[in-house]
Amino acid sequence: MRENILQDLGNGLILRSATAADAEALAEFNSRVHSDIGWDKPDPHMVHWIRDLMLNPHPTFRTEDFLVVEDRATGAIVSSTNLIAQTWSYGGIEIPVGRPELVGTHPDYRNRGLVRAQFAVLHRWSAERGHKMQGITGIPYYYRQFGYEMAVDMHGGYSGPLTSVPRLADGAAEPYRVRQATAADIPFIQQVEAHAAKRHLMRCVRDAALWRYEIEERTRGGTNTFFVGIIAAASGAPVGYLVHPETLWGDALALWAYELQPGVSWWEVTPGVLRYLKEAGTTYRPYFEEDDAPPFARLTLMLGREHPCYPMVSQEWLPQFRKPYSWYVRVPDLPDFLRTVAPVLEERLARSALVGYSGELWLNFYRDGLYLVFEKGRLADVQRWDLPANTVTSTEFPPLTFLQLLFGYRSLAELMAAFPDCGGRLEARLLLDALFPKQTSDVWPVS
Repeated sequence: MRENILQDLGNGLILRSATAADAEALAEFNSRVHSDIGWDKPDPHMVHWIRDLMLNPHPTFRTEDFLVVEDRATGAIVSSTNLIAQTWSYGGIEIPVGRPELVGTHPDYRNRGLVRAQFAVLHRWSAERGHKMQGITGIPYYYRQFGYEMAVDMHGGYSGPLTSVPRLADGAAEPYRVRQATAADIPFIQQVEAHAAKRHLMRCVRDAALWRYEIEERTRGGTNTFFVGIIAAASGAPVGYLVHPETLWGDALALWAYELQPGVSWWEVTPGVLRYLKEAGTTYRPYFEEDDAPPFARLTLMLGREHPCYPMVSQEWLPQFRKPYSWYVRVPDLPDFLRTVAPVLEERLARSALVGYSGELWLNFYRDGLYLVFEKGRLADVQRWDLPANTVTSTEFPPLTFLQLLFGYRSLAELMAAFPDCGGRLEARLLLDALFPKQTSDVWPVS
């Protein structure tokens, strides 16, 4: 029996942390359980991702951050998850985040609570490592049962056919070209990214080690392998960067990140970026190379709900809007989180009609709530409180819906329109509008 057993789950199943010896079995298991075309048709790209996490040095992940459920009778892995540490930014304040990933169970072992047992461990690990929240992507509804709420935009953008990409005038030279980034470009990329982050409430922060990992150290051909490119003027001077997968999704090449340094014209650069993508897409294979895979025919800009290039691309070039999906987020200690982001809240309050506000705000989540005290525009105190029956409070939120307000996903008015049991007094509504305005996010996570 292995020494790294964390729990005996009964019925011959054990929960343990992984070792390097599990790398190939985990790669095989995940290539099947996460295959979009079925268990019997494994996803070869997934294999590279698992091997990288398990065997190659990763800036924020260790081999033992994988959990496995093993059937002791056969030695087979029948369920697995992991936790990928990262840093996100909330209005410029860096937040340690734990990202559960690669959650999957063999079809014959589902509905036994195996994922729930693993999430209990992942959440404990995350707390021990100082993570103030968790974020995960996944199928509709599923992660709500573990305390998550869909509350941060995921992807979204504009799409259109290659035939709509603007053509370069006959005889004209391309004013901007794209070259592959190197480690020497990382300081420039970080500078541009820091400027771009100001547009959004939530972004994922990459330090130099993470950018180097993306540019040089990943195994090519994996599920999360990306081309990082530098956009350069004719003189060779860099003006921005872009990121896209090194594979086609269906008939489209997707753009995941596209940023320019301040003072550079989006109108001048964007047509050349689209022409670059149109050419680059011809060099990539479909993610699933089935016999009936459609030919490359579209570009998709997955740059979030809002982006500086959208007013131009959405008119004629890429007119089809793709509604964002959503991140699931979990905040286990809301008072601690609010204290951490208090400078953002206080700055918003100072720019509002309630500047210098002093008073109390009682948030009712029906089973518990939060008590906030403001003194002359400062968040002086925030505590969780148990909710006595028939308590009169400042405002009410059905459980977890407050996270949608906290992360700018919905305005208070939108929540009140969607949930009849969400509302509050005028003073509280004005205060919440000032503290938590609707704001877009664009999170490209560490993987």
